[in-house]
Parts: sequence; structure tokens; C-alpha cells
Amino acid sequence: MTESEAGTGGRPTLESVAERAGVSRATASRVVNGGAGVRVALREKVERAVAELGYVPNLAARTLVTRRNRAIAVVIAEPEARFFSDPFFAQHLRGISRELAAADNQMVLLLAEDERDHERIGRYLSGGHVDGVLLFSLHRSDPTPETVHRLGLPFVIGGRPGWPGAESDRDLLYVDNDNRGGARLAVQHLRSIGRKRIATITGPLDQTSSIDRLDGYRDLLPDGDDDLIATGDFTADGGIRAMTELLSRRPDLDGVFVASDVMASGAIRVLRAAGRRVPEDVAVVGFDDVESIAAWTEPRLTTVRQEIEEMGRLMTRLLLRRLNDPEASAPSSVIIPTLLVVRESA
Repeated sequence: MTESEAGTGGRPTLESVAERAGVSRATASRVVNGGAGVRVALREKVERAVAELGYVPNLAARTLVTRRNRAIAVVIAEPEARFFSDPFFAQHLRGISRELAAADNQMVLLLAEDERDHERIGRYLSGGHVDGVLLFSLHRSDPTPETVHRLGLPFVIGGRPGWPGAESDRDLLYVDNDNRGGARLAVQHLRSIGRKRIATITGPLDQTSSIDRLDGYRDLLPDGDDDLIATGDFTADGGIRAMTELLSRRPDLDGVFVASDVMASGAIRVLRAAGRRVPEDVAVVGFDDVESIAAWTEPRLTTVRQEIEEMGRLMTRLLLRRLNDPEASAPSSVIIPTLLVVRESA
């Protein structure tokens, strides 16, 4: 590298890239910052000069020019204990991470367990560190959607938003799986194999996914016994507590639809400890089809598959589309179909 190709610190500059490529500084800047309107031949010259000189863009300067940080916040409203123990989140984040990496964006993970966390996250988001926000696992009282809306940050929600007026807000984007339809598939299957006293273990009823799965159960059992419904919390311990409660109330139950695979693994543990054979005495259907749980449960778990990784990918694509072309027609929210996967537990 010649002296003219390096700045005062010995690093190649944008000017040296432009000189090596034989283009103006403005053209070199558009290529480096991902701008449009540069002919293919000129773009290739600039890219070749960048490679030859080992030029690394000044990210702070690029942010000032493009007004983009190339960073996306992923806010998950769950405690650390559940986040790090439930493989559901790993699958979801894998979909997000792959889409962001392909678009040369960085993921910033923020966990919100209590009011102090929400305040901390609000301060961080207001600091202009990220271009947009992906929100997931929201609870009814979560203030984050209102915060990001007030800050003017583009955002996409994972899961059907549950606050009043959300469904009619055409600017509100979300991606969800068909939770209600999936629950119907589970109950239909239990009925088809002759089960008459079908219970359910729900997730937390301040989340729309749990409400929708309970509604799907009730769609097929509208006159069902409330003693056959117990509330869990999407954890194995929650499944254990709810299954214990169900057996004490209705020891004659012969089927159970559990609103997550993690809770189903806990429920099966209780049934076996109580001397109930699965599926001979009690058939069990889960929800998620998380491979590390469903395929390794004994017996292997019949469950409703939701496309967890695809959900993350679609959320990210919708957000990046909104960021990259804010003048384009608004994309639509997405509901992904669910599928029953039959194994040995039912």
C-alpha cells in the first residue's frame, strides 16, 4: 500500500478506495454503504479495491451518513431461567439470527422479566442504538409495544397481539402460528383414538398463544368440564403441577392436550409416577414439536408442529423490508399453518 492509499493512522481510507477504483468518493461511498444507483461495472471496481486495500468502513461515520446502525433489538419478555432452559427460544433466535446475518445486521438480545427490566430496555431503545425491534413472548401487561411505538421505532411482533384494537391496526405487523387450529388438531386426534375424558394444560393466560390454544380445545369440547382444565406456565415444573392437579380432580381422565412440549414432558413424568401408562391409560399430545424434547420423550411425543425457526425468519424479513423501503406498500401479517405429528404418546 502506498502512502497516498493510507490515512494518517496507516489504515486505508474511503478516498484511497475511490482512487484505486478510479471513481468519485461519492460513488465509493454508495457502494460501501449499500446504496443503489451504481452501475455493476463500477460497483465491481469498488468492491475489488476494498478487497485489495483491506478497507474497513468507519461504522460511526457510516451511521451518520445512512442513519442506520445495522442493529436490531430482539426483546423477549421472559425470565432468564426459562429463556436459557427452553429450546423453543433457541430455535426461534436461530431463524432471526440467520436472516439478520444474511443482511449484515447485528442482533441485540434484551430479556425483560420485571418492571426494572422494561425501564432499562426503554432507556436503551431511546438511545438510538438500534434500527428496529422484534418483540416476542409478550404478556398482556407488557409496556414495550407502547414504548417502541412512542419512540417511532419500526417493530414486528412474534405472536398475535392481544390488546384492544390491535387486530384492526393495519400498520401493526406480527407473525404467528395457527395456535387455535393446532389445538383443534390435537383434540380431534385424541377423540379419533377413542378418548372420552380429555383434559388440557394451558400456558399462561395473559399470552395470546395460550388463549388461542385453550379456545381451540373448547371449540371441540364446548360443554367440557372445567375440572379438566389446568393452567401451566410453559415450564416442565408447570406441567408437573398442572398434571398433578388434574389427576387429583379427575383421576378418570384418559387423554390430555398439553400446550407445550416442555410441559408435556413434565406431565408424562407425573402420569408414570402415578402408575398410568402412556398412551394405554392416558394419551398425551403436546404442542411445538421441539425435536430435543418430542423425539426423546419416553414414549416419543405426539405433538402439534409449529414452525418456530420460520417464524423468526419471517418476522425479520418483515422488519427489514419496512426498514429498507419505508415507502413501499405495507406488508401483511402472517399466520403459519400448524401440523399434527403422530408418534407413540397418543
